[in-house]
Amino acid sequence: MSEYKGIKGFQVQTRTEDPAPFAQALADNPYAGSWSSGGSLNQARNNLSGFGTQTSSLAVGGNNGGSYYGNAESYNGTAFTEVADLNQARRNTGSAGADNTAGITFGGIHPSLPSDSALNESWNGSAWTEVGDLTTARQLITGTGTQTAALGIAGGPNPGQTKVESWDGSSWTEIADVNTARNAGAASGLQPAALFFGGYTTTDVANTEVWNGSSWTEVSDLNTARGYLGGSDNTSTSALAFGGSIPPGRTANTESWDGSSWTEVNDLATARNSIGGTGANSTSALAFGGYNGSTGVSNTEEWSFSGIQPTDAASYADAIVGDFYYNSTTGQFKTVNDGGAPIGTWAASATMNDARGEGASLGIQTSAMYSGGEPAVTANTEIYDGSSWTEVGDLNAARYGVKGAGTTTASIVFMGQIPPGTRTGYTETFDGSSWTEVADLNSGRLSGGSAIQGTTTASLCFSGATSTGESVLTESYNGSSWTELADLPTPSYLSPGGTGTQGAALKFAGGGPGGTALDETVSWNGSAWTDVAEMNTARRQIAGAGSQTSALGFGGESYPSPARKALTESWNGTSWTEVADLATAVSEQGGAGSTTAAMSYGGEHPPTTAASEQWNAAEFQIKSVTTS
Repeated sequence: MSEYKGIKGFQVQTRTEDPAPFAQALADNPYAGSWSSGGSLNQARNNLSGFGTQTSSLAVGGNNGGSYYGNAESYNGTAFTEVADLNQARRNTGSAGADNTAGITFGGIHPSLPSDSALNESWNGSAWTEVGDLTTARQLITGTGTQTAALGIAGGPNPGQTKVESWDGSSWTEIADVNTARNAGAASGLQPAALFFGGYTTTDVANTEVWNGSSWTEVSDLNTARGYLGGSDNTSTSALAFGGSIPPGRTANTESWDGSSWTEVNDLATARNSIGGTGANSTSALAFGGYNGSTGVSNTEEWSFSGIQPTDAASYADAIVGDFYYNSTTGQFKTVNDGGAPIGTWAASATMNDARGEGASLGIQTSAMYSGGEPAVTANTEIYDGSSWTEVGDLNAARYGVKGAGTTTASIVFMGQIPPGTRTGYTETFDGSSWTEVADLNSGRLSGGSAIQGTTTASLCFSGATSTGESVLTESYNGSSWTELADLPTPSYLSPGGTGTQGAALKFAGGGPGGTALDETVSWNGSAWTDVAEMNTARRQIAGAGSQTSALGFGGESYPSPARKALTESWNGTSWTEVADLATAVSEQGGAGSTTAAMSYGGEHPPTTAASEQWNAAEFQIKSVTTS
């Protein structure tokens, strides 16, 4: 008998289990950070500072009630050990240093001092020595950097100040001020690149500013405004913000900075403010001490990651479409084929600048657009480049319930409602920098659907609410004018999902007569609509991505008994399959991309949100090979 190797030229692989494409492996064991308990401080306290890394830190000063401390405790990754005290006990200091053997602590306050302190003490691993004072005495000052290259940022008392000083190892020099006066903030980074975030004026703030060695620039805010928070402290492009004050109490909230935006991640186990924090970056941090609402605490928590890292994708390269192998556990020959529902997950992505829903969305996962929207009816347009959102040229007409198609450099948007109540057919095209008015739709409307893969010279618009109610209208644009084509089988509005092109489109879900949520799916062949398989869950104000034969439908809301949905369904050209949910239930949001790389952004959560999520998946199907 001939062998397979002799026929095909290669040996069949034998495996004990089926291969897991990376998206599946990541879904089974997601990469995520979390806090775990570390060794407690010997002296419970709050309003302390520190420097170093998760495994080599120094916790300095602080108070608990009316008792002020000069205590310094050294952390080795397991336990704190008391070492030599500061020469002057005080709270609300700033600190900077690379590890528990070399750093500085400056500023602060103590009842024995006539006012806020300018004192600066240097640590050599065994003793503290007074060195050059700050040029301006202050407490609630934020420090970052090393023993010989540090920043002392802002400070108090209330409402805070903008002053920044730079330390060169022997003296402090005033440099460019931060943009927003405040105290009790947190910082990360090394001179000349640093990040300053959060703080308190007369209220908690979310402001984030980045230092480039000569000036401060405001960048994306924290998601949660707070002061008296902790932060990791060695890079301006990867940081962690944790704990802090949120009136009337305190928070366990933790956020991770990726160089352009903040993302909420797993919370501290203990909510607290006036907390100490150190760490190398957002992948390894230490939180210690703080105030829990009644007293200073000694709790320490360590931040680390578990699961499969995104950089591990290369190790799953053997799980590829076309693979043929023998599974010795099941006794079957198997192949990895195209098709089947995509296996993937949603993950938080960069936040838009403007929270809104009912805008026009289009593009791909790494180059998406959102234009117009509400509740504050806007002409705003933002473009996503794969890492952050940037505002570009506004629409000529502010409106909501608008839809679009194309790319971020060649876009078309149409329909919408212009306050106070005009349902319009207004159409505009975008060339990458500005919008131009072109021919209007024949029938003005809002909250219809579009084939989002269309172009500025070949687009499709369908359904929507006209002045007389929900419609069955379909119109096609050829680059100069709109033409009415065959009607839909069912009138609809309230943002049905739409994917595909002018000649091959898919419409799904949406709002039917009376606002009822629909589950219908209809396919367009260029001249007529055909009913195809229904979605598993009826909903309206849904978003979509993909093509006529390979699509995603996600989010939306049920009606009656309105409830926002996180549900995601995948369309393979024949039927819908439920796949992994969005992290957050949302409706009226934007959608872009494909069934393996999609985006969901904005919408109603509630409240109206600027948050976005990315979907990443592998489309595959493992099939057994039979001899029949």
